[in-house]
Amino acid sequence: MPTRLWTRSELILALNLYLKLPFGKLHHRNEEIIRLAGLIGRTPDSVAMRLSNFANVDPYHQNRGIVGLKGGRKQVEPIWEEFAKNREALIFESESILALLENKPIEEKYSRILDDISGLKGEDRIKETRTRVNQHVFREMVLANYSGKCAISGINIPSLLNSSHIIPWSKNQSERLNPENGICLSALYDRAFDQGLITIKPDYHVLLSSEIKSFSPEFWFQEYFLPFESKQIHLPVKYLPKKEFLDFHYNEVYKG
Repeated sequence: MPTRLWTRSELILALNLYLKLPFGKLHHRNEEIIRLAGLIGRTPDSVAMRLSNFANVDPYHQNRGIVGLKGGRKQVEPIWEEFAKNREALIFESESILALLENKPIEEKYSRILDDISGLKGEDRIKETRTRVNQHVFREMVLANYSGKCAISGINIPSLLNSSHIIPWSKNQSERLNPENGICLSALYDRAFDQGLITIKPDYHVLLSSEIKSFSPEFWFQEYFLPFESKQIHLPVKYLPKKEFLDFHYNEVYKG
């Protein structure tokens, strides 16, 4: 029997999962790989190999000298290039395909984050659905990258964690869904980072602004901010924050 070639839809789903998994979990025993294999009618070994093919074309791993599996490079490279050019479109497409395989319309699958858009119609509804689904996937990628822990405090309660954009969502559309533009932070530090009260230097150490230091006599400053000054964040397992993005935050968002 001839080998069944991977379809574009299957490759997109493999990329979707690759982005959500730490590099060390790209193996056939991973439950998420087993689940995807069942949905597309392939073996867990086959899916794990495709994920490793994506590692081979991922510039992040290339820069680290990690080669992944070269064998399927020609199949996955066009999908990676398409993703690099338009992350928003490809991630939403992959989530839509996944929802169909699960026999759920995408709005039903994501009803929890879409329950307040019933008043929107037509293109406005489609645009808002796409934005929220993509933000949700970005959160999944970032939390997995930081092993489900706040990069500053180590808090590991999922409901208290946010995927903080280094370059704000509104400032650079092409990098909105780049995992190198995300840091997992608990709600307090996410808000402080977003407001420029703290930043993270290119050497991954925390820097407190003069504005927040003006509250140094306060108990909450002594308890929740001072201990982390000049401390290195908990580093992610896959994508380090891109230094150019950290420079942007320091120069454009941080209040110095």
